[in-house]
Amino acid sequence: MTTSFPTAGQRDAGRPSALRATTRTLETVRDTGGLVTSQVRRTTLPSGLRVITEQMAGARSASIGVWIGVGSRDESATTHGASHFLEHLLFKGTDERSALDISIALDAVGGEFNAFTAKEYTCFHARVLGEDIGLAVDVLGDMITGSLLEPHDVDAERDVILDEIAMHEDDPDDVVQNLLAELAWGNGPLGRPIAGTTESIESMSRAQIQRFYKRHYRPDNMVVSVAGAVDHGEVVKAVRRHFGRHGFLDGTAEPVAPRPASRRPRIRAGEGRIARPFEQVNVVLAAEGVTRDDDRRFALGVLNTALGGGTSSRLFQEVREHRGLAYSVYSFASHYADSGLVGVAVGCLPGRLEEVLEVVRVELSRIAAHGITPEELARGKGQLVGGLVLGLEDSGSRMMRIGKAELVYGDVIGIDEVMARIDAVTLDDVRSVAADVFGRPELLAVVGP
Repeated sequence: MTTSFPTAGQRDAGRPSALRATTRTLETVRDTGGLVTSQVRRTTLPSGLRVITEQMAGARSASIGVWIGVGSRDESATTHGASHFLEHLLFKGTDERSALDISIALDAVGGEFNAFTAKEYTCFHARVLGEDIGLAVDVLGDMITGSLLEPHDVDAERDVILDEIAMHEDDPDDVVQNLLAELAWGNGPLGRPIAGTTESIESMSRAQIQRFYKRHYRPDNMVVSVAGAVDHGEVVKAVRRHFGRHGFLDGTAEPVAPRPASRRPRIRAGEGRIARPFEQVNVVLAAEGVTRDDDRRFALGVLNTALGGGTSSRLFQEVREHRGLAYSVYSFASHYADSGLVGVAVGCLPGRLEEVLEVVRVELSRIAAHGITPEELARGKGQLVGGLVLGLEDSGSRMMRIGKAELVYGDVIGIDEVMARIDAVTLDDVRSVAADVFGRPELLAVVGP
């Protein structure tokens, strides 16, 4: 039988105004002639589900994402890996479609669909021709609200996920990043691998997964984002119709607020090494970064780009071009509701590890003490802005931008505003954030022979 959701209430007709759907235009972009090139609109349904669209002039495709505010950090020790397990299971069939029917529906129109699980959210997404967006809403709505979670599917997917975990254990990048997370956050939710462990997946029951599904897959904890050749009103109608199965949209609720920045986890200095028979040593040198809503994230973005964000960056030039110590070297910054990491990742031959670490530490000390140059500031800003705009050329990237922003921030910052905030970053801003983050306790994760 299909999993049913609590039902209550009525449709909008005759409702008090507070219980009706509300629609708001968030952003309108016009070309030099005044014609609208894109428009972002949001409708909040009485059930708390938010539908946000970006209509793109001239687009032929449309992309849809269903974002659920649950990820690996919402799991307990006994449900470790449940979010990722569910991501797999929701493709396995409903009372209306088998797993093959789900695949055929979108393959028949040349569509693409997939899903991913992160530490703080899960997303199911598809890309189709504009005229087929109703079909995509139908299929995803059926999957999200009507998954059967059959016992034989749970057992079959358990084996698939165990194989996936084994695959990650053979990937040095995955191993070193999981080790870094464990060093930073220990055995807490942020420190555990997203896919779970062999032990947690083997011991997880279907009943546990069902409870997790019903607890977190609620309309008030969900955002549907669509971008491309779409009409906002038609998308809202399709969502009402296809997500309304099984009483999923009945009842009233306020949308769940963005994940609060609870007590900030304390990150202490730490070092971890894992022996693996790889040809290279993979190393990450990191420190605590800034949270997702910290205004300094724009300055940190410029800093990250200047430090290790491209072939002209300090680390690439010093480590690879001048000294030939490594083929791959880059810096990164990750942000969560109450924590973050900033660091440098390198892959090198085992005999060069200590020299690589010395060079990287020297560069981090210099940038913490003196910041970056005016030329690096200009290049960093240009690279960030250019990457932002070029990354939004297709409907998929637009859908990702508005969906993630609505879910994790509760609002969508306009492209012009983001560009303005990047442009406003000063040398002093970069110097200040560099001195702060690179003055924090060091984390060192090393994986290799």
